[in-house]
Amino acid sequence: MNDIERSDLACEIAGNGKSPCQGAEWKTREAAGFLISELIISTKEAADNLGKPCGRYLTVECGRIDRLSAGDQRALAHLLAGELRGTVKRLTHKEIDSNLSVFVAGLGNADLTPDAIGPQTMRRLTATRHLRQYEGELYRAVGCSSLSALAPGVLGQTGIETSELLRGAVNATHPDVIIVIDALTARNCDRLCATIQLADTGIEPGSGVGNHRRAITYKSMGVPVVALGVPTVVNSATLVWDALSEAGIEREDPRLKEVLEKGKSFFVSPKESDLICESIAQLFARAIGLAFTEELIDVE
Repeated sequence: MNDIERSDLACEIAGNGKSPCQGAEWKTREAAGFLISELIISTKEAADNLGKPCGRYLTVECGRIDRLSAGDQRALAHLLAGELRGTVKRLTHKEIDSNLSVFVAGLGNADLTPDAIGPQTMRRLTATRHLRQYEGELYRAVGCSSLSALAPGVLGQTGIETSELLRGAVNATHPDVIIVIDALTARNCDRLCATIQLADTGIEPGSGVGNHRRAITYKSMGVPVVALGVPTVVNSATLVWDALSEAGIEREDPRLKEVLEKGKSFFVSPKESDLICESIAQLFARAIGLAFTEELIDVE
């Protein structure tokens, strides 16, 4: 895959709204005023063809998250909470109650704004695992799930692969499921900070920007992994293609493609990325809180 074609979004790789190949199926529906697309990859052949593991990829098209009204923010948080609960129940075969243990990992570099969604979300979560261990009566009375959270940083900061840190935390906490929060890459400017992807296949950090790190999946962690993210950057070539498209110049022009592929690769984000990432982190923290700790969450 060249730099121009890189994307973390299954809907862009597969072709939104179409059945891309045998063994892959699209479903669409509407909920709370938002369009939801679901790509189900069920065969190895389809997975190899699309470059995505077998599993379920949910895409919510919500528009720029920082521009949503307070009412739409609440509706979207409840929508995501419902999808998280359903996905976790399906993967763990357990009810969402005090017997469920959820480990949330906020990936990314807290010092790099477009990559800080994970760490910012962690700061807004209410952990409850310690209550289960040290305040058993209170924990059972509240009826929430056991929630633990960690922002492991990035390899350049710690010298340790993120997957290695998470595996150590998982071995210590024994969760039933891992929820990984991360910033993603898109190849369509219209999806920038306006599309949410939830996948039950785990994640390969940095793959969208060509910085492949060790995958965080059921195979590497030993428990199911749910990935939740929003694209916050696009390749600079995407901006050029969009401008040329508006001018009526076809993307298939081989000369233009050759020039862009040989050029330097940059990734860009909106100028308001600090406010956008804060809104996304608040949304994700609220959704996770509604799903697993209910009224305990406070992200305002």
